[in-house]
Amino acid sequence: MTVGDICNRNVVVAPKTEGVIDAAKRMRMAHVGDVVVVEERQGRHVPIGIVTDRDIVVIVVAGDPDHIHYLNLDDMMTDDLVTAHEHDSVESAVARMQEHGVRRLPIVDAAGALIGILTMDDLMRHFGEQQGRLVELMASEQRRERQFRI
Repeated sequence: MTVGDICNRNVVVAPKTEGVIDAAKRMRMAHVGDVVVVEERQGRHVPIGIVTDRDIVVIVVAGDPDHIHYLNLDDMMTDDLVTAHEHDSVESAVARMQEHGVRRLPIVDAAGALIGILTMDDLMRHFGEQQGRLVELMASEQRRERQFRI
C-alpha cells in the first residue's frame, strides 16, 4: 500500500501572501490542524511550506499576539518542507516523519504537485484497519478449527 492510497485528498491550501488570521479561519472551517502553503505553477498547486495550528499558537499567541494582524503565512511557514511521493510506501513515509519530527506530510505527484496530505489520523486509521484484519483472520481460523473438532 502506498501513501497515495491512504492520504487525505482534501487539503486546505493558501498562498504565502494570505494572512495568518484568514488561514486560521480556513483551518477552523475545515476542522484541520494545518494549511499547506502553495504556489500556482502551470495551473497546479506546488507545496512550498506548511503552517500548523501549533505554529500559530507558539509563534503568534505565545509570542506577540498584537502582530497577528500583520503576519502572512510567508512570515511563519515551515519552508524546509518535508514531502513524500504518492507512490512511496506507508512505512517509508512513517520513517520520514520520524526522521524529521513532523506529524503531517504533504503528498506530491511525479511533477511535484500537491495531491494530498498524510496525517497521524490517516496513519492511525490505516494501521487500525490492518490490525482489525489480523483479528478477523485469527477469529476465522478459530471458527474453522471448531468446525473440524465436531
